[in-house]
Amino acid sequence: MKAVVMAGGEGTRLRPMTANQPKPLLPVANRPIMEHVLRLLRRHGVTETVVTLQFLAALVRNYFGDGGELGMSLQYATEDVPLGTAGSVKNAADRLRDDRFLVISGDALTDIDLSAMIRFHREKGALVTIGLKRVPNPLEFGIIIVDEEGRVQRFLEKPTWGQVFSDTVNTGIYVMEPEVLDAVATGRPVDWSSDVFPALLARGAAIYGYVADGYWEDVGTHDSYLKAQADALSGRVALDIGGFEVSPGVWVADSASVDPDAVLKGPLLIGDYAKVEAGAELREYTVLGNNAVVREGAFLHRAVVHDNVYLGPGTHLRGCVIGKSTDVMAGARIEENAVIGDECVIEAEAYVSSGVKVYPFKTIEAGAVVNTSVIWESRGQRNLFGPRGVSGLVNVEITAELCVRLASAYATTLKKGEHVVTSRDCSLAARALKRAVIGALTAGAINVLDLEAAPLPVTRFHTARVSAAGGIALRTTPGDPQSVDIVIMDDRGADLPPAAQRKLERVFSRQEFRRAFPGEIAELTYPSRAVEDYTHELLRHVGVSGVRDMKVVVDCAGGTSSLVLPTLLARVGVEVLTVNARLDDVSPTETLAERRRDLQRLSELVSSSRAAFGVRFDPVGERIALVDEKGQLISEERALLVVLDLVAAERRGGQVALPVTTTRVAEQVCRFHGVQVQWTPTALDALTSAAAGPDMIFAADGRGGFVVPEFSPAIDGLAAFMRLLGLVARTRLSLSQIDARIPEARLLRRSVPTPWAAKGAVMRSVIEAAEAEPDGHRVDTTDGVRVARDDGSWVLVLPAATEPVTDLWAEAADLDGAQALLERWARVVERAAG
Repeated sequence: MKAVVMAGGEGTRLRPMTANQPKPLLPVANRPIMEHVLRLLRRHGVTETVVTLQFLAALVRNYFGDGGELGMSLQYATEDVPLGTAGSVKNAADRLRDDRFLVISGDALTDIDLSAMIRFHREKGALVTIGLKRVPNPLEFGIIIVDEEGRVQRFLEKPTWGQVFSDTVNTGIYVMEPEVLDAVATGRPVDWSSDVFPALLARGAAIYGYVADGYWEDVGTHDSYLKAQADALSGRVALDIGGFEVSPGVWVADSASVDPDAVLKGPLLIGDYAKVEAGAELREYTVLGNNAVVREGAFLHRAVVHDNVYLGPGTHLRGCVIGKSTDVMAGARIEENAVIGDECVIEAEAYVSSGVKVYPFKTIEAGAVVNTSVIWESRGQRNLFGPRGVSGLVNVEITAELCVRLASAYATTLKKGEHVVTSRDCSLAARALKRAVIGALTAGAINVLDLEAAPLPVTRFHTARVSAAGGIALRTTPGDPQSVDIVIMDDRGADLPPAAQRKLERVFSRQEFRRAFPGEIAELTYPSRAVEDYTHELLRHVGVSGVRDMKVVVDCAGGTSSLVLPTLLARVGVEVLTVNARLDDVSPTETLAERRRDLQRLSELVSSSRAAFGVRFDPVGERIALVDEKGQLISEERALLVVLDLVAAERRGGQVALPVTTTRVAEQVCRFHGVQVQWTPTALDALTSAAAGPDMIFAADGRGGFVVPEFSPAIDGLAAFMRLLGLVARTRLSLSQIDARIPEARLLRRSVPTPWAAKGAVMRSVIEAAEAEPDGHRVDTTDGVRVARDDGSWVLVLPAATEPVTDLWAEAADLDGAQALLERWARVVERAAG
């Protein structure tokens, strides 16, 4: 039986370690990861191997040769361009036609029992057997669902937390029959999990999953690289570690020189010809490479030191990685999660802070304190995007420097010469930080159309209308005047979708920003008719017949909607009482107490003036709160139902898009008026995408955000207000009467603390419990896991994307039933979370 070792990976997330060498050559326990893979194959009797190569292929060929030193027979298949996981194997098809073969990654550390997996494949008569492993965090992997016999039921590549219903992931280890290669196209990029396997599954092919008990670690990040080193030293993975175990957990190569007065506290490994002087201290989980020198007084703890490194007297290394042939001079200090590339010089008394990355061939001057990565003086950050874009405290987490790096990364993802729309709210912080954003965009060869202070809906509309590549808006975080949100948009004016977010984050973390040449520096312009274009198009698409002489009360909340409403309302002849119609740069957002105070005042004004209704915009004009003609505040959940009823009653057909967390009373309203509901995931980009579909008449998020699909697929408070004006004017019912005729919702919500590492196991337990439910139920995995019973009750379990909690919603015929449902499923989550 032959094997295919895929060794073409570039390993961009592991830079700078992989800046000048391929990922399979990264050492774990002083041997390349791929060497451990080849030794595993040999232990299971597989000696004939084809190695697929692409990135820096010559380095891999030169290192392993024909495989004779390992007792292997190696052949190589090199790709001119990346062909994907399946395309790379297809590229070697002429050597794999004889018999079944095994495919394994050359950059994942494992000791999985390959012989048992091959036996499983043979016994099942499988076309393909996929090696599976249970992991605590399945987000970065492909989830695979199998039945009791091990037959694959479903594939899901790199899910969001809302799509996680198992912790069983694809290891990239496969046993295959040769006819599988007939399903792979030649000469173009093709992947197993996203292209080949789903197509085979749809044809009913025998694809099985083998859940392995052994060790498996996808060495794809700096954290997983350090973890793999620690696991190797601790014996969690069965590897061949060169050297002798001179004391429990202390492995020293026969040719190494270690002074008896050096302090060694295992587990640790000292490589061939390494030298450790007296007074040096090597602590737990340290790996010292071949030919490394550690001088007196040096301290290493959880440090991974590659070959030919010099560590001077008194150096201090903790939880870091030092690339090969690097010199760290006397007294230098390198902190947690720092990575120093190959052939660098860290001069005496220099200090490299936690998380800093120094790319190869750099010099850090003596005494320097380095707080940012040395690439072009920038650094990376994990979990860049949150539910409101990129958010944080002004001048603490969101600084001008971060804005420059973020905008530079965004510019790098776009083509030179494209246009990006920028805007801000009325706050001083947003004004200052937007200037940094504009400077970075133009320096990255991106033209900027700056709307200055503008409502967010106007920015979204203008971005889509002028065929810009995207947009960036800065706003004060709702309810927190000390923080700011950076909202990044795509060419539709919608929030950047998850795939584009991940692409931007990769560029941001690698710090490889594009710089324009002097002749390519882009231009900054100020569109003169953005508000006029917006109001003209809005009135052209939204019917406002019958609104003349109608009376309403509007609260602009001191925000940017006050820049648009005068132009908008002047054209429709509405009698308006307006409050807070100014730009308030001192209080650009409101606390909960201030919001309640202003809503109370709005209620009093509506009832005393006998207005048809009142509306309060948020400070950027995106969301609205409603007050009925009696001066009663309509809750966000009820406001969705009231506006939905108005729209559906007038249109009498079409579709509405609502998040899965919305009360099912909405279904009753739609059914009464002959309208269909399309349920969407809770992410805002999912609602926006659905609202852009055909026959859409309405969409809302249940948090004051409404979409007017005939005008724009984005949430827009101004458009929602104008549409509401026309709807109320044309109906014979008031808002309170409409509210009164809609059934009460009995929807409850609860959050259960869930450690990040347990979320995959929690969702697996939830899906298992759902499948074990008695007859008369349906399981929906649109977002999270929703269990709906025939009596109309339902529960939704959804892992939070940005917090260590699991959110639950439950609805039933009465509150007691909803509460019982909520408690029951909360117990399922709590047990699984430990």
